[in-house]
Amino acid sequence: MKLLLISNSTNAGEAYLEHPKKEIKEFLGENKVKALFIPYAAVTFSYQDYENKVNDRFREIGHEVVSIHRFDDPVKAVKEAGAIVIGGGNTFRLVQLMQQNGLIEPIRNRVLEGAPYIGWSAGSNVTCPSIKTTNDMPVVEPESFSVLNLVKFQINPHYLDANPDGHAGETRETRIREFIELNSDIYVVGLREGTMLKIDGPEIRFFGNRFARIFKKGEQPFELGQNDDFSFLL
Repeated sequence: MKLLLISNSTNAGEAYLEHPKKEIKEFLGENKVKALFIPYAAVTFSYQDYENKVNDRFREIGHEVVSIHRFDDPVKAVKEAGAIVIGGGNTFRLVQLMQQNGLIEPIRNRVLEGAPYIGWSAGSNVTCPSIKTTNDMPVVEPESFSVLNLVKFQINPHYLDANPDGHAGETRETRIREFIELNSDIYVVGLREGTMLKIDGPEIRFFGNRFARIFKKGEQPFELGQNDDFSFLL
């Protein structure tokens, strides 16, 4: 199983998919890959626009995507995909359409068969056992929160430490502590902007110039970086 799980598509002041571009290229390899792109997290823009936006970056590194909305049989498209890419947006909408199109098990099976998987933001969320640690508003109601279950930990993308002056509401850490209080057997990885996890079979590596923040019930949250061991997550 090969996964590249990215916190966010765009760092402040950078072009779209600029920060993970090098890792995406190395992850897919030297030979051109035409990956199946799933744009279902898009809400305020079209699938065509999303496909074009992703392709502008992928073609710079010698690869390409084709959106699943172009196929009459989306399940067949997944089963034949050489690689799968799922972009960010609204996680609830993404999951609703994945479920309605019967794609949860086909995607899971195709990745377990060896097709490389790249996701960012919502696309990283759906590799977890559930989407309970997404940041998104539930603008639609999927059949369930259960998703691909390719990793046994949860991801919180775009993780923020900030507690702005004058803000009396809950912080991101408070919300994650609520999750682990009620889900005591699972780790949550807070992926800050510009960071990602790469899983290749039994190996897991962290990339980025910030640290990941790790949460588990009964443990104090702790920070890990590029030179640290993340293997306990697997």
